[in-house]
Amino acid sequence: MNNQQTKIIKILKPKSYQLKAISLNVNAKSYQLKAGFTLFEMLLAVAVIAIVGLIGAPVFQGFKTRNEVDIAAQTVVSALRRASVLSESMKNNSSWGVLATTSQVIVFSGTSYATRNPIYDESFDIMPSLVVSGLTEEVFAKFTGLPSASGTLIITSINNEVRTVSINSKGTVSY
Repeated sequence: MNNQQTKIIKILKPKSYQLKAISLNVNAKSYQLKAGFTLFEMLLAVAVIAIVGLIGAPVFQGFKTRNEVDIAAQTVVSALRRASVLSESMKNNSSWGVLATTSQVIVFSGTSYATRNPIYDESFDIMPSLVVSGLTEEVFAKFTGLPSASGTLIITSINNEVRTVSINSKGTVSY
C-alpha cells in the first residue's frame, strides 16, 4: 500500500490513553461530478408546478370573488353610515341618502336621488360583475338621521356569493 491509498487515523483509547492505528483503504479512482438536470427532472418539475397551479387557480378565484363581495358590502355600509352622520349634522342644511347600483355606491345630498344636488355627490366604485338588489336607495332624515325605509340590500356575485346589508327603522346598519 502506498501513501495515496492508505490513511492512518489515530484514535485515543479512552481508558488506557494509548494510541492505536487503523488503516483504511481508499480507492484511487476519482469520480467527476456532473452538474445540471436531466430532461426527466425538468419535466417532473414543470408537471408539479402545473398541478399546483391547476389546484390553486379555483381556490384563488373563489377567494377573489368573496373578497370583491365583502368589499362591496363594506362600501355600502360605510356609505349608509356616512349619509346618516351627514344628515344628523345637517350638512348643507339637507337630508342625505345613498344610491347603490351595479357599479357604484353614491352618497348624495337631497330628499331623493332624482332631486339631489349633484355637486355634493360622493361616488364609490364597486365591481360591475356584482348584482345589487333589494333596497337600493335610502334617504336619511335631516337632524334625526333616521332612514326613510328599513330593509335589506343584497349583493350577489356571479359565483352566487351573497352578502346582505340590513338597515332597521332606527338607522342601525348591519351586515
